[in-house]
Amino acid sequence: MGRIVPIASGKGGVGKSLVAANLGVSLARKGKTVVLVDLDLGGSNLHTFLGIRNRNAGIGSLVWKQERNLKALLAETGEERLWFIPGDNLLPGVANLDWRTKKRIAKDLTALPADFIILDLGAGSSWNVVDFWLASPGGILVAVPEITSVLNAYSFVKTAVFRLLTQCFPDGGTERRELDAFAAGKREGTGASFLDFVKNETGQGHHRDRAVASLAALNPCVVVNRAVESGDADVGYRLRSIAERNLGVSIVFGAFLPEDPAVPASLASRRPLCSSDPLSPFSRAIGAFAGRLATSPPPSPIAEPRPLADVDLETLADETFFSDR
Repeated sequence: MGRIVPIASGKGGVGKSLVAANLGVSLARKGKTVVLVDLDLGGSNLHTFLGIRNRNAGIGSLVWKQERNLKALLAETGEERLWFIPGDNLLPGVANLDWRTKKRIAKDLTALPADFIILDLGAGSSWNVVDFWLASPGGILVAVPEITSVLNAYSFVKTAVFRLLTQCFPDGGTERRELDAFAAGKREGTGASFLDFVKNETGQGHHRDRAVASLAALNPCVVVNRAVESGDADVGYRLRSIAERNLGVSIVFGAFLPEDPAVPASLASRRPLCSSDPLSPFSRAIGAFAGRLATSPPPSPIAEPRPLADVDLETLADETFFSDR
């Protein structure tokens, strides 16, 4: 089974699809077989980052039962070992999946013939996005060094935590009602975290144990994009601090990507920067991230609570701005 790498963002415009496309290219160039899946339902445009014309059947064909499975949608990218499954803006209803369809897509993802399956998800924290992001306990969250981005990233993680916990407790049960009441009444920076609540307020039993184990395994991987100075690493530490304090969730740092004038040029030319200029600062930083991802153990909900080695964000910043190029 391939390793699923969901990529999301708390808000749009932070470079989520840029990261997904270039991470896919970099992993493929390190000898890994990669499938990029455009799951930005209703706003899919990953093909433009790859320089592919939107002529292939996409996710909508699966939703409307025109294709049997995701494997039938695989399209070539022109990059060796890198495959692509398009999204679909042309067929109605694709942006609003029911639970059964989401489960079907999730099952198909695990059957794709690849080492890595990268999911480019939509921005924001709708259930569609969050459910696919929770397909891996080490989902990637892209943020930029702006206060609004940090707040939206935190909001995304909080929503994911709540969604994860609701799936641990039976619908209509006492524990579920207690969770709803706790989430509705919680004020940021005060009181118990979600983890404290689950440990101390939901009694005993396998539902509670499952919830504690699931939260312990959830280690979001933050990628800081468009950094202009090493001090921009502070946004990552701020996000980590509020997530640990309010949610009981440990955040790991994946990459510190610099603002690079070569990025807009690559977008205009419709070629991933890791392909057109692999020695640019952005490409080098993405390459280092891909190397760590390629050599880290696959995530497991309980046995491997940290699927990616936690790298100090200041170290990543120093490598970005002060290393010899």
